[in-house]
Amino acid sequence: MKNLVSRFVKDESGATAIEYGLIAAGIAIAIITAVQGVGGKLSTNFGTISTSLK
Repeated sequence: MKNLVSRFVKDESGATAIEYGLIAAGIAIAIITAVQGVGGKLSTNFGTISTSLK
């Protein structure tokens, strides 16, 4: 039993998977934030162009 607990504590494969998941989530949040910022500016620009063409 002691050996099983010792191996479980030393096993880092689950921690590595969690770290990669957190990194992927951070990158996804950065991409979403950037796209939303650019999307808002593009919408404003297209609205301005549409108004000027009418």
